[in-house]
Amino acid sequence: QVQLVESGGGVVQTGDSLTLSCKASENILSADAMGWGREAPGKQREWLAHMSRLGVIQYADIVKGRFTITRDNAKDTVYLQMSDLKPEDTANYLCYFQEIGVNTWGQGTQVTVSS
Repeated sequence: QVQLVESGGGVVQTGDSLTLSCKASENILSADAMGWGREAPGKQREWLAHMSRLGVIQYADIVKGRFTITRDNAKDTVYLQMSDLKPEDTANYLCYFQEIGVNTWGQGTQVTVSS
């Protein structure tokens, strides 16, 4: 089973930018897609961004225009570039590796946005 390790989280101020990384233990092009979600205390996991093997990208409305998903195939790494961060973006951010409709999730990296 693929292993995913997220990094890049931290404590930032409102309006700051941050880039998260997700390193996969397998060739990310072997996935049907990869993406990002987040979990905030007391809330359900929320899907944020998705990139198919062919590079088709989708975003949740709540992050469209502020977050950008990219990948580096040579490094088997997917990134989430986040800008104009708000306190409501505070959450544990997790990436996923999708195969045949099944997502394998990483453990996540915590992002805290202070006001």
